[in-house]
Amino acid sequence: MAARIDPFVDVLLRERGDQLYLLPDEPVTMVKDGKARKVSRQPLTDQHIYALLVEVAPSEAADHIDKKAETEFEYIADRGMVRVRIVPEMGRLTAVVAPSGNAAAAGAPAPAAQRAPAVAGAPAAAATRSSGAAPAVAEGRAAAPTAVHQPPAGLPADFATQYQGAERALGELLKALVHSASSDLHLRVGEPPVFRTHGEMKRQGTPPLSPEQLELMLLSVMPERNRGEWRETGDSDFAYEIRGLARFRVNAARDRKGPMAVFRVIPAQVVTVEQLNISKEVQQLCYLTKGLVLVTGPTGSGKSTTLCSLVDLVNRMRTDHIITIEDPIEFVHENKKCVITQRQVGVHTDSFRSALRAALREDPDIVLVGEMRDLETIAIAIETAETGHLVFGTLHTTTAASTVDRIIDQFPADRQAQIRVMLSESLKGVVSQTLCKKLGGGRVAAREILLATPAISNLIREGKTFQIPSIIQTSKQLGMLTLNDALLDLVEKKEISPDEAYMKSVEKTGLAASLKARGHKLTLTA
Repeated sequence: MAARIDPFVDVLLRERGDQLYLLPDEPVTMVKDGKARKVSRQPLTDQHIYALLVEVAPSEAADHIDKKAETEFEYIADRGMVRVRIVPEMGRLTAVVAPSGNAAAAGAPAPAAQRAPAVAGAPAAAATRSSGAAPAVAEGRAAAPTAVHQPPAGLPADFATQYQGAERALGELLKALVHSASSDLHLRVGEPPVFRTHGEMKRQGTPPLSPEQLELMLLSVMPERNRGEWRETGDSDFAYEIRGLARFRVNAARDRKGPMAVFRVIPAQVVTVEQLNISKEVQQLCYLTKGLVLVTGPTGSGKSTTLCSLVDLVNRMRTDHIITIEDPIEFVHENKKCVITQRQVGVHTDSFRSALRAALREDPDIVLVGEMRDLETIAIAIETAETGHLVFGTLHTTTAASTVDRIIDQFPADRQAQIRVMLSESLKGVVSQTLCKKLGGGRVAAREILLATPAISNLIREGKTFQIPSIIQTSKQLGMLTLNDALLDLVEKKEISPDEAYMKSVEKTGLAASLKARGHKLTLTA
């Protein structure tokens, strides 16, 4: 989809103009040969100018725009390249757009007759009039919509109203999402909004969304810094909150039809370990003074919710400093007995690894790493756990044994023996979970629990992780639990069906035998 500024840039380049001026309370104005003429019908508001500029600015320049600081950048439109120079005046954004290479756009003084008020400091109305503005005969011709993009000839006078309307419409969808106990809202071009309710996708009875509707919805709630990222890379993650309702983790992206997005519900209230039925043995991990505790599982398995409850337990029971590093911040924790510092990657810090490295100088007791994505982050997390800190982290693995293997396999072969030793000493527990559909609606987590014992540490050190499941199986009295036993327990309690347990199991043959031995019938196997 073309940017909103493109029709005006098209006029500038097609008609070989000298500069294009975006000035508050004035129409878009083109100067050519010392004469100015309007190329839009409506005067620009501050919101118009901001939206036109931030949509095409690179990330660094977009940051300057947000701060109303002077900046300039090049922009490639369909017809050619232009240079955009932004010169805030009296706290308001103004901009000069010129064909790339034009001295005026690069900062050289324009001839007196061409000087824009934002550059020369003259009143806006006087500047356009004194330069001999021609009648606005090109308004329709200058910015006529094409088959490729459909922005109007000039920016609509109710631009801000459209944004507010889009935000209201999205807000109503999100309220319905929360009130229906759904977990995700999917927005796609050409489709009505889709809720994921208890794990199932359900289309809502509203008209399909157009590209323009969906883009306005997203831009109306997207933080300024994410707009440039979304335009440049096609992906951006951020958090959005409706006070008193919920927070939402948002991924905005693009597919072959245009913009798309997924809103994940994050409850406004922090959930507790009691509400999640987290075992006493796992709760005891929150009282450790050092070590590594991992919560793992596939995407959408409730890892963030489980971590939130563990952090909340620490916050209620200990008097420490907790640092969380997240992308984006999901659950918001208020200080209780602890002091909590929540940092968002891309906003408060550059990356997980840089924030984790910096955390060691910030007097932490507990550090939460939202995602252990790469080798360096994993290495620093293990070192942090070894140096007298309690570290919570997440990985996208499905079992406790595969979690250990995943960590070790991240490292080069010549370092793996050393990492095994470090991990055997620092790893204190792994909770691997998956969400299952409950009978009668809703979802419940099945958790495999690995707790560090001398036997487990020895297996990690010696590279015999394939024996970990049998140790878990024979250590139930210590609080350990295999995923199959957790699933079987939920079936016995009549919380989930045998078929659901079978689908979620990693070791299906063993579970099928256990279910059959307990008299539960499977329909998914012959």
